[in-house]
Amino acid sequence: MGRKKENLIIIGANEFQDPLILAAKDMGYVTHVFAWQSGDVGERSADYFYPISIVETDRILNICRMLSPAGVVSIGSDLAAITVNYIAQELGLTGNGMESAMAATNKHLMRLAFEKAGLPSCKSRLVSSPEEAEALELDYPVIVKPTDRSGSRGVFKVTEPSQLSQAIEKARSHSFEKKALVEEFAPGREYSIEYVSWQGEHHFLACTEKFTTGAPLFVETGHLQPPLHMDAGLLSRIRELVPRVLDCLGIRFGASHTELKIDDSGSIRIIECGGRMGGDCIGSDLVYISRGVDFVRACIDVACGREPRLSPEHPPRIAAIRFIFSQRDLDDLEVIRREHPRNIYRTSHILPLDGREISDSSTRYGFYILAADTMEEMLDILGGLDFDLN
Repeated sequence: MGRKKENLIIIGANEFQDPLILAAKDMGYVTHVFAWQSGDVGERSADYFYPISIVETDRILNICRMLSPAGVVSIGSDLAAITVNYIAQELGLTGNGMESAMAATNKHLMRLAFEKAGLPSCKSRLVSSPEEAEALELDYPVIVKPTDRSGSRGVFKVTEPSQLSQAIEKARSHSFEKKALVEEFAPGREYSIEYVSWQGEHHFLACTEKFTTGAPLFVETGHLQPPLHMDAGLLSRIRELVPRVLDCLGIRFGASHTELKIDDSGSIRIIECGGRMGGDCIGSDLVYISRGVDFVRACIDVACGREPRLSPEHPPRIAAIRFIFSQRDLDDLEVIRREHPRNIYRTSHILPLDGREISDSSTRYGFYILAADTMEEMLDILGGLDFDLN
């Protein structure tokens, strides 16, 4: 008779969570998935699906107590990370605790932690109303964002005082606590840094270059791994900085996703850091392609109290993801299917184009992931498409 399978709690069921569910099942766990029921793919992939919102932490906890799980885990969601750490703390499972979870999901608390640690971050002010902001002496442009959301939700670049009040109201409408940050605008290219931590030891996995729609909403159009615009000296400085970021936020276990901006002079500004895997398939797919490391399985191992295996499973390649915004993007995908079919790693379910405004990452129509053996090969594919690599 084989050993009894262990239960694993997974918070979230959308398409970005599905690789986690599938990996856990492949590793022999019984998957218990909690999410608001909306027809997401993870509802069908799970061994057991519970139609409970991820913010209903005590309802989830009561069920988890009966399951005696080996661990609790999620990827790519700040909101889910709070629930993960709450369940882990209450059940004595591996996690970073609620103090760390709040610091790594509330951008105001995060800024305070960065300031206390003397880390290079953007100056910001917390506001609860437009009237509060009117009393501030600001140098424009500024960024206005909710204190507690991710995925580009409610983020606006404001170039003059007349735009500030409306931007704050919109940002507050996206915030769970109805507060916003007004922060200085950091120029430069955008990057994210992926780490996994075990007992306070931080392991670098990848650096990702981010491409966005630009001002005013900055919705991600794609990611490239490793980055095109990054030299060894700059990467070395980043690898010295990010562990300090993780230490100041109390992140000792599991995935982390640190976002940076770097200007033309090489000055680094920390934008934010989440105690979870990067969304947009950065952790679930791009890291595996570019480094050969199974980041998803590593997160499951850590959640279940085991040191993660980080040895590469295959030689490194070049990885990219592109998101669907328009018919032009769909046309580009058809070109790749025709001319570079072997470079398509996978595609998502692509929604019908209905003309809606793409206001944040949740409103995009879909994505496709590419893999190439060299950067030259990847640039040859992307260079002929509607994708700005400059």
